[in-house]
Amino acid sequence: MTPAEAGQFFEEHGIRYLLAQFVDIHGAAKAKAVPVEHLGMVLKEGAGFAGFALCGFGMGPHGPDYMAVGDLDTLQAIPWMPGYARMCTWGHVNGKPYALDSRTALKRQLDALAAQGMTLFTGIEPEFMLLARGPDGRLVPGDSTDTLERPCYDYKGLARQSEYLDRLTQATRAVGIDVYQIDHEDANGQFEVNYTYGDALASADRLVFLKMAASEIAHAMGLVATFMPKPFSNRTGTGAHFHLSIGNAASKNLFHDPQDPRGLGLSRMGYHFLGGLLAHARGLTALCAPTVNSYKRLVVGRSLSGSTWAPAYITYGDNNRTCMVRVPYGRLELRLPDGSANPYLATIGILAAGLDGIARELDPGEPNNTNLYEWTPEQLAASGIGLLPQNLDVALDAFEADDVLTTALGADLAAEFVRLKRMEWIEYQRHVSAWEVERYLEFF
Repeated sequence: MTPAEAGQFFEEHGIRYLLAQFVDIHGAAKAKAVPVEHLGMVLKEGAGFAGFALCGFGMGPHGPDYMAVGDLDTLQAIPWMPGYARMCTWGHVNGKPYALDSRTALKRQLDALAAQGMTLFTGIEPEFMLLARGPDGRLVPGDSTDTLERPCYDYKGLARQSEYLDRLTQATRAVGIDVYQIDHEDANGQFEVNYTYGDALASADRLVFLKMAASEIAHAMGLVATFMPKPFSNRTGTGAHFHLSIGNAASKNLFHDPQDPRGLGLSRMGYHFLGGLLAHARGLTALCAPTVNSYKRLVVGRSLSGSTWAPAYITYGDNNRTCMVRVPYGRLELRLPDGSANPYLATIGILAAGLDGIARELDPGEPNNTNLYEWTPEQLAASGIGLLPQNLDVALDAFEADDVLTTALGADLAAEFVRLKRMEWIEYQRHVSAWEVERYLEFF
């Protein structure tokens, strides 16, 4: 799209304001509204932000402005905000691309892959919970009748939130996000909206837009849409599974080989990429499960439905959802990421880990097709199956020790990520929870 075509777009859709939008290091959407008459400024100099006010951009109050330079290819109307459009941006400081902008950092990695004639494709499966506040202020499922112990795929749970789901679907499909499947997931009030896969940058952009839509449409209906990994301790957590493949200029899926002797439809490249994911799993966890709350999801144990549906084990299987990686024939499904992951950072880590596996021709071993939730620690150890980090602190240790991942992010972005996440862990460790007060107040 040219600036002239953008002007026509504004006129045809009644757009008066443009949101110059990016994400902070946590993946939270940030924006500034710009009257469309100043599109040229956004495309050339960029919309200006005080960098110190942004989380994870490594700036002080004395630093230069962070300039969000528009990416015209991402221009979209915002259906739930009449008169507004959204455009993703590239971060610039002092006229140069800024290394601590996660979208810019991902583009750098994807450009290197493109120089080899290849493209990373991702299909992200975002889950979220649709909640309301009860009379006492507690969060409860938005539908008070959504109380089944095993509500996955429940018709009533889907039907009774059909108005919200329709608004969300119409808003995303209106901007070219091809939603093809919606279902009630395994926790009460939990839903999944699947949209067609695409190149990795576009998929991440779409996930940010979908999160914006889910939250604001829910707010307008008096509800809360949350992508928090584990709002309820006894219910299934919220994941964001990444389906992965690499294609070439001829649109061939380089991970697919129908002659795979294991019957999984994977090529040697696919297996080596998988080997890289497993080899870097512990460090990758910090990027894919980046909050304290994430590790309430990645647990060994059960929920009321009988399963957490979350990976805890560093291995892969055919259609085995207890493994970190599932192979749905000819592609990979990484089940590690959750709803709190910054999709740009997670994609950088995934790509770096997989390419390292290809470069070193790492062998992932044989698939595991048993229910690992039922295995004892002794069985896991005997089979050489490792456990994913069980808290953020351990995951950060693994990330800092992983040169492949830190180099892929870039030294400054990796250091800023670790600094902020260490602070989050310390704050959590010092927090006195209601559980502690209830347990210990009069215990001694």
